[in-house]
Formats: sequence, C-alpha cells, structure tokens
Amino acid sequence: MEDRPSYAAVFYMFLRNSLVRDLSFRSNFWIECVSSLSWVIMNLGFYLLIFSYTNSIGPNTGWGKWEFFVFLATTLLVNSLVQMFFMPNIQEFSELIRTGKLDFALLKPIDTQFLVSFEKVNWPSTANFLFGLLLMGISLYQLTHRPEQPIVLTATMVVTFVIFLLCGVAILYSLMIVLAASSIWLGRNTSLYDFWFYITSFSRYPMEIYNAGTLGMSLQLIFTFAIPILIVVNVPARIMAQPFGVSETQMWALPIYMLVATGMSLWFSRWVFKASLRSYRSASS
Repeated sequence: MEDRPSYAAVFYMFLRNSLVRDLSFRSNFWIECVSSLSWVIMNLGFYLLIFSYTNSIGPNTGWGKWEFFVFLATTLLVNSLVQMFFMPNIQEFSELIRTGKLDFALLKPIDTQFLVSFEKVNWPSTANFLFGLLLMGISLYQLTHRPEQPIVLTATMVVTFVIFLLCGVAILYSLMIVLAASSIWLGRNTSLYDFWFYITSFSRYPMEIYNAGTLGMSLQLIFTFAIPILIVVNVPARIMAQPFGVSETQMWALPIYMLVATGMSLWFSRWVFKASLRSYRSASS
C-alpha cells in the first residue's frame, strides 16, 4: 500500500521554504512589510479623520469609534491571513494551467487543491497581521475601560472570535478557489485580482450601512446570502465589540448562519475545483 504524505509535515515544509526564500532577499522582504504597513496606516488615518467629525457610524448602530476600530482590526486579521496563505498561490494558478505546470501538481501523491493552495506563503503579510493585533488590543482596552457600558472580555468571547475569524478566512478562500478554478474553462483569468477586490470591498464596512433604501437592502441580501461576504468580518467583530445597537436576533442568528455558510462555501468550492480538473486537458494531450 502506497504511503500518503503527512499533510502537517508538508505544510510545515511550505512554511519553512517560503520563509527561507523571503529572507534570502531581506531588503525586498522589509520593503514589502513597510509598504503594506504604510497603506494600512494611511487607511487608519482616514478613519481617524472621519471620526473627528462624528461619534458613530449612523445613529443607534452601536458602531462607535473604538467599536469600528475593532471591526477594522478584524478586517486586517482576516485579509492578512488570506494574503499570507492563499493569494500568491491562487494568483499563480492560471499560470500553472497556461504553461502546463499543473500536470506536475496532478502527478504528485498529495491532494491537488491542498498543493496549489498552500505551496507558497507570503511572510511579509505578517506585518499587517501583527498591526491588526496591536490595533485590536488598543481598541479593546478603550472599550473595557470606558466609563459607560464597558465591555467585559471573557475567554469564551476570545475563543469564539478566533473560530469565526477562521470561518471568515475559509469563506474568502472558497471564493478565491472558485474564481481560480474558472481559469481552466476560461484559459487565463487575468481579472481574478480585480474581481476579488471589487467583491471583498463590500465586507470592509458594518452591515448597518446597507440598511437604508431599496438598493442598500438589496446589496445586503445579495452579499449575505448569495455571496456571503458581509458576514466575513461582521460576525467576529460583533463578538468582540458587541455594538449595542444590534438587534438580539442578529446577535445569535448571524453566527449560526455563518457556520452553515462556511460549510456550504467549502463544499461548493471543492465541488467546483474537482469539476474543473475533470475538464482540464494536460499540456501533453
């Protein structure tokens, strides 16, 4: 019986090889860290400017200054994990198809989706992840030490936050792998990153901003149920920030729905990936 490789050992090898590769060009590594952090800090300055004119995002939404910065920190954590583990691999998937190098991935005794998803790790993205943790810590300190309605952090909140943070990463990964798999049918999906940016931009703000008007409610329904992008950041951020304007129904219904959406997204992306591989014609055929 042929031995199957240990996925944990292979994943560790991917982490190690990527770190060695990035640190072989240390100047480039630090430049990437500084450039990505500069963009994040500029965004933070933009939101600080907005909150110099207002105390909250809309009346009775519960998203005050520090609640929103918890939301922003959650966004940084989710996006940095996606960019670290999946973005470099998914962007290269269309090139594997075009050049015929996907043949070599299919011949290896390991799951093809695992291989094309984790082979390269973008270590400079850890800068954004660490900054997100710092921003989260500062924001939670402000929320737990404010004189009115201070938040009481518990171990359950932290564990639940981590679980739903990973669910958000899984949903974004599922969308990415579906877009990447379409390269097999389209030949070369060069617009992947652009489409990814347009779609994920809807997840960068609290759901309450879509409550106004028919257009806003339509967008909220589409990007909550058809493409579950809105819940990626909203659910884990609500767990930590606990915006007081949120209805009790949403507080328990959205997390349950997110668990279901995560499972369905992973299943659907796996089905699409396998279906696309059945349509793949190798470079030798």
